Amino acid sequence: MRTTQRTGLAVAGALALVCGAAALPASAAEPTGLDRYYTQDLDWYACALGPDDETGQRLDAAGARCAELTVPLDYTEPDGRTLTVAVSRLAATDPDERVGPLLLNNGGPGGASLDMPLTVGRAMGAVAEQYDLIGVDPRFVGRSTPLDCGWDIGTAVFSAGMDRAAFRESVAVQRDLAERCERTEGDVLPYVTTRNTARDMDVLRGALGERKISYLGYSYGSYLGQVYTRMFPGRTDRMVLDGVPSAAQYSQTLLAGNERVGQRALRAWADWAAERDADYGLGATRAEVLATVDRVLRAAAEEPLRVGDFTVDEHFAPLVFFIPLFSDLPENRAVLADMAVTLVRAADREPDVRPDPVLEEVLTGLLTGQGSAAASVQTAIICGDVAERRGIGSYWKAVQSARTVSPVVGPIARNISACEFWDAPVERPTVIDNDVPALLVNATGDTRTRYESARQVRAQWPSSRLVTVAGAGQHGIFGEYGNACADRQVNTYLDTGRLPGRDVTCQK
Repeated sequence: MRTTQRTGLAVAGALALVCGAAALPASAAEPTGLDRYYTQDLDWYACALGPDDETGQRLDAAGARCAELTVPLDYTEPDGRTLTVAVSRLAATDPDERVGPLLLNNGGPGGASLDMPLTVGRAMGAVAEQYDLIGVDPRFVGRSTPLDCGWDIGTAVFSAGMDRAAFRESVAVQRDLAERCERTEGDVLPYVTTRNTARDMDVLRGALGERKISYLGYSYGSYLGQVYTRMFPGRTDRMVLDGVPSAAQYSQTLLAGNERVGQRALRAWADWAAERDADYGLGATRAEVLATVDRVLRAAAEEPLRVGDFTVDEHFAPLVFFIPLFSDLPENRAVLADMAVTLVRAADREPDVRPDPVLEEVLTGLLTGQGSAAASVQTAIICGDVAERRGIGSYWKAVQSARTVSPVVGPIARNISACEFWDAPVERPTVIDNDVPALLVNATGDTRTRYESARQVRAQWPSSRLVTVAGAGQHGIFGEYGNACADRQVNTYLDTGRLPGRDVTCQK
């Protein structure tokens, strides 16, 4: 799950034609009839769609151009319905040293990535001059052919609550979310999958006229990169996977197993807040701050908190504390402290408690239909990949066990998923059993893609190297955390194509 300043909660962001080898047709292992997709000409145009399109305007100002890639909805029926996939390109400015295209994915699942050439380009510095930086909104995301289940909330990830009655409410909500998706988008749901996104990537490779692509993916984007290399071996050049979930971690409860690292992050934030008790008044010790958090959550369970126009109940109040735990940077800890102060006032039943702009944005994304499209796609991808019927009671048992490890994170990480009520995936999940040279990057205190998962991928891929940022509680390192050591390792690899001789540990 990708959660950064750019993308929010993933619960609840080129000037000239590319020169290169001729486009490759589909391999013998792929369905026939795909040549017209692989050999299509991309029509590059100005990115801004109008005066209010800030993303497009930023891309245009940087010299990028945009296009729409045509792909089949169902790769087994290439003559059937088609989709468009939105693409941006910031062309290499050093043609003599050009490496080729670097495809970018911001995670999610379902994270919009069209603007990534701007953010990644800044992190790469002069190295970016060697690459065509390619941003892609995957199928059904952002500017691509849309999908929206018409939900009243903007996330399918929320807490089970305090007791079994609250858990039963979770069950009812997840069942309703799944049924709405089936009613509104049922004809396309079987094709909202990671495997199809990987196929779209390969069509884009062909349309760009390239034999190989380089790739940088964050979080779920790391998993997508793993799937692509397995489905299309030999078609990648330089690969960077930042925030690395293993195939074992990729399940319908993506956060399961992260309770301990989440609790450590919450305690570390409580220590930080306690040192600033004069500023926030949340408690002078870790224990006092954690007791304040508990008081807020219990108050939300007794009666939902009123924060401006929002009603925050026991399913969503824990998310307000969990969301900022993706990063231990001081500015993110301050955001959580500010939001906590507001929730404390609401828990004390003060009249007319108003959210600040950050909390208002968070609550709008979680509690209103404004976040429906992004949440629908995220859920559809996960459920389309790995949905299985586990039995409702199994989730409650897991929640109760996880609650003893982390009262805040446990009931979120182990809560029932809409996938419990989803049709079985059309395809089996990809078995990642290959070995690919890649640079893996992960912090030891990552609360979304835990460090153990990155180590599992490193063991699976002996040709890879792992850059560890020790002591950091950060999800997404390169260009986001300000760790010069890790950024240097990534840029050196992208510049030279040579992995470090051994794994590298960078200190926080």
